[in-house]
Amino acid sequence: MKGILRFGSRTILLHIVAAVVVGLVISYAVISVPESPNLHSEKGILDLKQVHVSENPLNLKGEWAFYWQELLSPEDIQNRLAKDGYRDRWISIPSSWLGYRLDGQQLSGTGFATFRVVIELSEQDKNERLALRLPTIFHAYKLWVNGELLAEVGEVGQDKSSVTPLLATKLVFFQPEHERVELVMQVANFHHKRGGITKYIEIGGSDVLTVRRNLDIAAEVFITTSLLVIGAYHLLLFILRRKDKAPLYFGLFTTLSGIRSLLVGELLLTQLWPSFPWGLQFKIEYLILCSIGYIMTMYFDSVFPNYVSRWFHLGTRIVTGAFCIVVVVTPALLYTKMLLMIGVIVVLHMVYLMVGLGLAALRRMEGALIFLLVSVVALVTVINDFLYYNEWSRIGNTSPLGLLVFTIAQMILLSSRFTRAASNEERIARELQDTNDKLSEMNMNLERIVQERTHALSAAHDDLRTSYDQLLLSEQGRKKLLAYITHDLRLPLSSMLGYVEAVQDMVKPERNEQYLAYIRDNTIRINRMIEELSFLSHLETGQVSYRMKPVHTARFLRQFYEQYELVVRDAGLHFMLDVGDTGDQGPNMSVVEMDAQRLEQALFNLVSNAMKFTSSGGVVRIALAVDEVDHTRYAIISVQDSGMGIPPEQLEQIFDRNYRYDRPGMDKGVEGSGLGLAICREIVHAHGGTVRAESDGQTGTTFYVSLPCVREEGG
Repeated sequence: MKGILRFGSRTILLHIVAAVVVGLVISYAVISVPESPNLHSEKGILDLKQVHVSENPLNLKGEWAFYWQELLSPEDIQNRLAKDGYRDRWISIPSSWLGYRLDGQQLSGTGFATFRVVIELSEQDKNERLALRLPTIFHAYKLWVNGELLAEVGEVGQDKSSVTPLLATKLVFFQPEHERVELVMQVANFHHKRGGITKYIEIGGSDVLTVRRNLDIAAEVFITTSLLVIGAYHLLLFILRRKDKAPLYFGLFTTLSGIRSLLVGELLLTQLWPSFPWGLQFKIEYLILCSIGYIMTMYFDSVFPNYVSRWFHLGTRIVTGAFCIVVVVTPALLYTKMLLMIGVIVVLHMVYLMVGLGLAALRRMEGALIFLLVSVVALVTVINDFLYYNEWSRIGNTSPLGLLVFTIAQMILLSSRFTRAASNEERIARELQDTNDKLSEMNMNLERIVQERTHALSAAHDDLRTSYDQLLLSEQGRKKLLAYITHDLRLPLSSMLGYVEAVQDMVKPERNEQYLAYIRDNTIRINRMIEELSFLSHLETGQVSYRMKPVHTARFLRQFYEQYELVVRDAGLHFMLDVGDTGDQGPNMSVVEMDAQRLEQALFNLVSNAMKFTSSGGVVRIALAVDEVDHTRYAIISVQDSGMGIPPEQLEQIFDRNYRYDRPGMDKGVEGSGLGLAICREIVHAHGGTVRAESDGQTGTTFYVSLPCVREEGG
């Protein structure tokens, strides 16, 4: 063990310390997100006269009037205020009434109450259409704004039999019409350990809050979909190859994490299925929380065997099973009280696994260090979520993002393994080629030696018989040696052929697709490069003939656009054509002496180049303009894309043969021979024109093809 600690332990420990620091910084950033602005209500009055909530939404917090064990409407409250004056009790929002001291006693989590707050708006906001973003409130509620009932989730009642619980997030809209806005909310809870308004209610402009909510939903949909797709993919891998159980546990972990993300935050499941039973929703969420630590332990043991002790295996199985049984057989009012215990068990699982990961990293196990680093991030987000659900943190629903980061890191680890395997195969192929070259050289040297000896034997007349016998023996030896060499050369070639046949015969089907795609892609690329090199050579030596004739440039571009419109749009790009006032009629009409087929080939090379380096949803635009230089009119055709652009210092090199520039940030994985732009330049030069490119390296690239006009019409 001491030797292991000495062997590179400083570097690994530095990485671990850096990971812990990053995790602490992330946790501080998550838990200490600043709110804007820091205003709170006092004795049921929230003064917002100096802020514009229509532009900058605000979380409602501070003291609200609290009427315990009473379900009062706005009219009831107004009548009581007119009769008895202000004798209200106050409660801080957001928080549960669990533990609230009333008449010398602490309240339990079950019961019902009415909350009230008055908001004083600015002159600007009273004329704006505002909205309230309502979180999940345990476990049923009604909301009045200025005496109008705007929201009702579940059914509010005074006992368990009259309350219908429901979980939902809502966005309600209202028009203030005056400076004071009264919020009255009835809340009843008989099914959860915590009752009351435990999360922030947000007030702001209707447009701003709508955009925020839509963005939050889009982010959760992205995270949830990613987790579910990744989970399904790994479960399918396990079905196809059941020998390795790591994809099974990782697929279960990711799938369950994706399902849980449907049940928290914006409650995507409730939005898609409003009638989904809340009790089943709670049980699913808690069962996932109870089992996810055990599943992570099994996944870790599959990836890094012999790092999890037997007693921990047995203990985590017993504890997980016990928690799951309690969740299944007891009502939510009971098992929700175990949330802190469940959180402690999950965190202990992760801490134990991180200790094992630290040992694996010290022993330089493949992927252990990456596993450890992303586990720190996931641990921070999970701890924050448990703190949030116990009202110790104000930032919630961070664990799906942390788990997504963890999942993506695992996929990167698998990708690196595949890449390493491909590199080894390339190395073996190079070694085989080197061996083949050496055998060929040996064969040539042998033939030369035999010829020299044959000439020497022919010149030895005095010992002709002996020389003849020696020559015969030497010839027989040469043939045998050539036969041996041929046999040895055929063996590796036969092995390679057998390997291809094995792929075709599905001997090892799990790797067929990789090798076939590799062989196919390289064959297509080599074939295409040979064709392009041949065509470029013919262009440079003047062996390509052109059939030149006058062509209306605008008509030519319209035909080109119609021919390739579907090709570009099928690639997920917008294809635009702009001929401006250079149409078929008018003074700016242009006619160019051209070979339409060759020029179409040049333009398609430019469009194809733009398609390769423009992300999905981008734009490829073809435009036509007419300019005059030194009393000669030129038709200027531009091909513009919205890709990442080309550094300005490389614009002069992109038309050179075999020059290629791979733009960063592109996810298409495109490859090319680098000959397309060179071919385009030769064709344009043959038409007496020029081609150039412009780009700032950030906002796309524009190629300009200038062709001399031969005559004008209509001008």
